[in-house]
Amino acid sequence: MTALPIIVGMGGINAAGRTSFHQGFRRIVIDKLNAEARQETFVGLATLMNLLTSQDGKLVDDQGKVVDKSEVEKHFGAAILAGTLIRKIEHDHFDPDATPWQQKLTMDTGENGISFETRARDLPKPLPRTWQITELADKRVRVDIAGEIEVKHDSTRDNPIKAAGQFPTGFKPASLYNSRYQPRGLQATVFGAADAIHSTGYSWNEIVDKICPDEIGTYSASVFGQTQAEGLGGMMQNRQKGERVSTKNLALGLNTMSTDFINAYVTGSVGTTFTSTGACATFLYNLKAAVQDIQAGRIRLAIVGSNDCAITPEVVEGFGNMSALANEEGLKKIDGNGVADHRRTSRPFGENCGFTIGEAAQFIVLVDDALALELGMNVLGSVADVFTNADGFKKSITAPGPGNYITMAKSVSLAKSIMGAESVQQRSFILAHGSSTPQNRVTESLIYDRIAKSFDINNWPVAAPKAFVGHTIGPASGDQVAMALGIFAHNIMPGITTIDKVADDVHNERLNIATEHWHCQNMDVAFINSKGFGGNNATATLFSPAVTLAMMEKRHGAVAMQTYRDKTTVVEQARVKYQAQADSGDFQIIYRFGDGTLMDDDLSITDEDISVSGFTNKIVLPAKNPFADMV
Repeated sequence: MTALPIIVGMGGINAAGRTSFHQGFRRIVIDKLNAEARQETFVGLATLMNLLTSQDGKLVDDQGKVVDKSEVEKHFGAAILAGTLIRKIEHDHFDPDATPWQQKLTMDTGENGISFETRARDLPKPLPRTWQITELADKRVRVDIAGEIEVKHDSTRDNPIKAAGQFPTGFKPASLYNSRYQPRGLQATVFGAADAIHSTGYSWNEIVDKICPDEIGTYSASVFGQTQAEGLGGMMQNRQKGERVSTKNLALGLNTMSTDFINAYVTGSVGTTFTSTGACATFLYNLKAAVQDIQAGRIRLAIVGSNDCAITPEVVEGFGNMSALANEEGLKKIDGNGVADHRRTSRPFGENCGFTIGEAAQFIVLVDDALALELGMNVLGSVADVFTNADGFKKSITAPGPGNYITMAKSVSLAKSIMGAESVQQRSFILAHGSSTPQNRVTESLIYDRIAKSFDINNWPVAAPKAFVGHTIGPASGDQVAMALGIFAHNIMPGITTIDKVADDVHNERLNIATEHWHCQNMDVAFINSKGFGGNNATATLFSPAVTLAMMEKRHGAVAMQTYRDKTTVVEQARVKYQAQADSGDFQIIYRFGDGTLMDDDLSITDEDISVSGFTNKIVLPAKNPFADMV
């Protein structure tokens, strides 16, 4: 019997806001929400962005004035909308109008040359050939230069790429805990993992006490590592800037650190640890590993996710020089009015000129169906499987290929075999990779149209979160999962509102690519699709909460499900309590630096099991010969 991996928690942050309780999804479809959900979303974003703080149960602005929840949108709505989703790059990252760089300059010293004094130890090695050195007192020297001298001088340039999907303005993950000179991506990881755990309605230990320590897994990665000055950025730049490389730069920059930080500082896990990087499909690559381990019974509880906070001049220039990013000139040419709209730089399946980079940390909590049943956990959805396929031989490593046809066809076929053709044809939708490049809009839409024809699907809904939050690279498919779960919960299908119409070269005979949000019927299945550089293709098959609960009832029976429903009442109370805390800016960050550090003596080992201090249950050692027919 194959275990069903069930999503019981989600958390994180991207340009739309907090992931838990669908805050980010609600921001995207804000105009389609009912009054209660709309007010809740504005209040939660106001505290996330530090426009308001909660004091003694009341919301207070920076002047100390109490603001009623019903008045938040009136006073802060414009700032909240302007400070979320894709927008002009803010100075927390860098100034796109005056981006720092080193201007190379060759100077002729003229007939009289140049002379100056300095400390002897500050002289460059080796000395330039045009320098003459005269020793002075107190370990100083005079330098005489004749002829040409080459220098690099601090300068700025007008960056042609000016927009990104940034965390909401005012959100400061470093201020939420003792972040100890950690890169922004790892700060967001700590925030996101804690957010996901709390959203389950359980503390981590309450869940862990029900299972063995080695039945836990953490699956996460970032594509770029941590590119800020605290990580790889500092390691690469500091010597060139005349500064020292710190002892933390290399270690904190590794792309495994999102997994490592969760294990070491959030959960204290001693179970499975896993990091896989697959370009833009990285979140799905890690999800696949977790799903396979749960299905096989190797683990029962997993945190799965990814982070990338790479809005730096270097990364932006790298993508920009590949002509991959939407730039000012291209946007002005498309719109034909001489103005680049920084709110509409990402235009999946429309007339576009490149993608828009974003930042995010996205995490979900997965458990097997038996554990979800036992604990009465809230069901957000389930993952039937994740398929990954390569492109075969390539001419250009960044070009698309046939692998994505295979992943999509497998995912749709799996859903059909489980749910039947009518469910797939009438109640499924696609969360597209939708990168917003001219090539992708053609190649990806062709895949969907051909798959739709093969499975006799018409008017297949397609949504694309990158239109709102940008391309967050590693966590991008995590953004897609979060949007899919939001659609299941709210029955609102996000349109691609950043385009006026679908581009003429898009293959959409059988697709429904809307330009406005619309209310949809209850959906059964979401297909999460990702096309990554290098042939890293992945597609996941997600089932709705209703479908998942029906599958659980068929497997476990009506009596067990009634007991399950009785338990969900208490769990829901805990979830509502955390949501209220988070919406008021109290995120209950979990950061256990050095707390409960395990030593050698904390393990008791026999030939049958291992006991670990702090864990209720033992790790049972393998005793069954899996190759009995061969030995």
